[in-house]
Amino acid sequence: MSNADIVIAALRTGYERLAGLVTNFDEETLAGPSAATEWDIAQVLSHLGSGAEIMANTIQLTLDRKPAADSDFNQNVWARWDSSSRQEQAAGFLVWNEKLITLFESLDDDQRDNLRIDLGYLPAPADVATVARMRLSELTYHSWDVRSASDPGATLDADAVPQMLQATGDLSWITKPANLNGRQAVLTVVTTEPSTEFSLRLDDPVSIDPIPADDSDSAATADGSLTLPAESWLRLIAGRLGPDRTPAAVTLTGPITLSTLRNVFAGY
Repeated sequence: MSNADIVIAALRTGYERLAGLVTNFDEETLAGPSAATEWDIAQVLSHLGSGAEIMANTIQLTLDRKPAADSDFNQNVWARWDSSSRQEQAAGFLVWNEKLITLFESLDDDQRDNLRIDLGYLPAPADVATVARMRLSELTYHSWDVRSASDPGATLDADAVPQMLQATGDLSWITKPANLNGRQAVLTVVTTEPSTEFSLRLDDPVSIDPIPADDSDSAATADGSLTLPAESWLRLIAGRLGPDRTPAAVTLTGPITLSTLRNVFAGY
C-alpha cells in the first residue's frame, strides 16, 4: 500500500466510527458541550462538514482541471452551515464526509501518487497523501472532541495516530513559548504505540529534533524525559491532554512540569 492508501483507509475507519455515533444523536446531545470548549457538538460536526465540502470541491476542481474557487466560495459555505439547525449540521456532516472520503477512494494509483492539489494556503500544491493526512488530523482531533464529552477515557483513533505523527515537525504555530517564562529545556520524548524517540526543545521557538538528546549524533543534552502513548503526545500538542484526560502511563522527569507543557501547548 502507498502512503495515500494507508491515510485514506484511516480516514474511512475514523469517519465510520464517529458516524456510528452521530446517527443516534438527538437534539439534546447535539446541543451538549464538546471538548472543543467554544463549540457544542453540533458546531464541531458543522466544522467537519463544511471543511469536507470545501475540500471535496477543491479536489474535484483539480481533477476537472478547473481554476480554484474564489474566496467567496468558502465564505458562502461557512455562512450556510452556520445558519443551519443542529440536526441539519449533523446530517450534513454525514453527507459531506461520505462524499469527501468516497472521492479520495475513487482516485486511481496514478492520481494517488502524482496528483497535486492546491489548497490555497500552502506554499505549493500538495500530494494526495499530504492532503488526506491533513484531513485525517482534523477529523481525528474533532472526533475525540465529540466522543470524549461522554467518555473521559476516550483516545484518538489508533489507525490515525502513526499518520498524524508524521505531520508534527513544525510546532511554531501551535505553541506559546512565552508561557515558559524564560525557562529553557530539552526533553527526550519517548512514545509507545507506535514507538518513537525524539527531542523536544523548549525555547523560543519550541521545536522538535528527530535525533534524541544524548544520542551520539546530537549536540544536545537532555534535561529530562517525557514518556507517554503516542496518542497522548498528539493530544498534548493539540491542547487536549487536560489533567482529567491524562493516562497514568504519562511520566515526566526534569525541570518542566506537565502544567507548563499544557500552557505551552494551549490548544487550537
